[in-house]
Amino acid sequence: MIELELTILNPTGLHARPAKEFVALAKKFKSSITVFHGEKKANAKSMLSVLALGVHAGRTIRVEVSGEDEEEAARALEEAVRSGLGEGELINRLQGQAAPARPAPPAQITAQAAPAAAGTAEAAAAAAPASPEVASQTAAPAAETAGEWRGIPAAPGVVIGRTFRLMRRSATIERTSKGARQEKELLHRAIDQARGDLQQLVEDMRAARRDEAAIFEAHLELLADPELIEAVEAGLEQGLSAGVAWDQQIAERSAVLAALDDPTLAARAADLRDVGDRVLHALAGTQAYGPVRFPDYPVILLAHDLTPSDTAGLDPSRVLGFCTAAGGPTSHSAIIARALSIPAVVNAGERVLEIPDGTLMIMDGTSGRIQLDPDEAAQQQAREQQRRERERREAAERMAQNPAVTRDGHRVEVAANIGGVEQAALACSIGAEGVGLMRTEFLFLDRATPPSEEEQFAAYKAIAEGMQGRPVIIRTLDIGGDKPLPYIQVPREDNPFLGERGIRLCLNRPELLREQLRAILRAAAYGHLRIMFPMVADITEIRRARKVVEEVRQELGAPEIEVGIMVEVPSAALMADMLAPEVDFFSIGSNDLTQYTLAVDRSHAVLASMTDGLHPAVLRLIKYTVDAAHRHGKWAGICGELGGDPQAVPILVGLGLDELSMGVPSVPLVKMQISQLSLAEAQDLARRALECATAAEVRALAAEFAARLEGQN
Repeated sequence: MIELELTILNPTGLHARPAKEFVALAKKFKSSITVFHGEKKANAKSMLSVLALGVHAGRTIRVEVSGEDEEEAARALEEAVRSGLGEGELINRLQGQAAPARPAPPAQITAQAAPAAAGTAEAAAAAAPASPEVASQTAAPAAETAGEWRGIPAAPGVVIGRTFRLMRRSATIERTSKGARQEKELLHRAIDQARGDLQQLVEDMRAARRDEAAIFEAHLELLADPELIEAVEAGLEQGLSAGVAWDQQIAERSAVLAALDDPTLAARAADLRDVGDRVLHALAGTQAYGPVRFPDYPVILLAHDLTPSDTAGLDPSRVLGFCTAAGGPTSHSAIIARALSIPAVVNAGERVLEIPDGTLMIMDGTSGRIQLDPDEAAQQQAREQQRRERERREAAERMAQNPAVTRDGHRVEVAANIGGVEQAALACSIGAEGVGLMRTEFLFLDRATPPSEEEQFAAYKAIAEGMQGRPVIIRTLDIGGDKPLPYIQVPREDNPFLGERGIRLCLNRPELLREQLRAILRAAAYGHLRIMFPMVADITEIRRARKVVEEVRQELGAPEIEVGIMVEVPSAALMADMLAPEVDFFSIGSNDLTQYTLAVDRSHAVLASMTDGLHPAVLRLIKYTVDAAHRHGKWAGICGELGGDPQAVPILVGLGLDELSMGVPSVPLVKMQISQLSLAEAQDLARRALECATAAEVRALAAEFAARLEGQN
């Protein structure tokens, strides 16, 4: 038997396309091949089994190969994973090549959609808008009316048009078995028909949309999954009909995928249901929709949900956009919508299906806003929004490589938050001036043992080189009772957010900390790296941590490196004047600072909407931290979600922050936004925000400021 440890390089992990490549290769060999990921294991020749592992980007899998051709199989699998499992070109581009020019959106009078991200369809999902204001709209909106509400934004762009409902037909399942042999014949005849339809769809798409065609190539692999077929046939032997046995297995396996904690991988449940539906309709001799006669004008399509097959078949000249009652923004339907530049809103509720055909609608795929029967003023406003958004995107892309400087000459550094090697080059390509937060957890999660010093060094070195001399802040391991690791024993905690996590955990495990620091200090020779410690609450913690840094540095003979802390605990903000002499910089983690200041768990199902980083209490702590840093000649940045929030940006600039760090896609727009401000205006806005009593008052103030600024521009 041969054992391999392989790191998955693909940007969105072992998702549909690379899983399909991996499984197809494994099937070529006679040897038994098993994949292990954490405590899970999978048959490498079963795509469903491999997908259910939930392997994220940068994670390591263990592969056991046993049989007569094990050496050949092991070599082939190792080479395939190292080469990117069909995504080598994308991985290489993200690791240093320039991003290709973006395609222009289709010419439509009433639809202005943002172009799709470069790279594969899955990469488009990863680069979808993820600003805090959009994220907040995935929860129930603050105010809704009968004619206006919000869903979840899935593909950007504003459309104005008439609605058309697409009602899916359910397949009628024959529940009485005709006998195992006859049911097996019916099953495989239906599978063959579904396979033929999929193969035709792949051929139709391959010439023009190769990456989207790969989605349906993965569907073909799902259709041929040996574990799925074996389980269905076992049901037939137990007296189930082909339709019932197939439906049961699809439901069980899609539920497993839907439960994965990675949204991109969990969204593959929809792909499996799509495949399952094809076979059920083939068994029943029906079609999902039957003949569809669209009106003789472009429409906004309404449906309960759309499968990838449905979306791929949409004609952008006939469909301005679509709105679904269910679905999610990382589904393949959303991915394909972005690739086709078709604006989309998903999960808008069942009331979508009650809208009569021909109803005039404004749909905003960027904010998730839906408006029915808009008056002429609203329509004009939407058309104006289309024009502004188009011009804004074009302008932001043109100036993305310029520094962010206000109209009166004040410069603010705009950096990116990244969570893996592949994002470094992408951050550079869209104008990030550095990395304000490099999360190292991707190296430690979903494995049975901690990463070695060499493994960490290789990752940090690649990121340092990928950023081409720009500064990179590497946060030491931020893990704890709320995010357990199998190789770190932490006693059960009733409240892990107030327990042993972040710097506390690492100081209590000095060898873990020393190994990570050694890797960072060694990698610093290849770029401009900085060290940042998370969850510092007391001055003794940073003193102990800096002592370890200095000991390791002297052992290695490495040059000195800047050391800072995340300010995410109120005590750190309130003691910033005492902490500033001990550090080289502060970086405010607004997510946790907000959570701890307002005593609300940001993931709480009911109370999460209260955790707004623009609450005046949080802003006062930010101001106190910035002022303390500047008094001691140190700089202060912010690396939480607030840094990319368009309403927050002018206030943060006015509070005196030297650096704003955010999700990669937000960088160009924030840089342009800063260039339109004056420091004096921002300072006045910040002063008034600090005098507000609630977050709602601050946001109203920010909205008024933005409207006034837009009027000036």
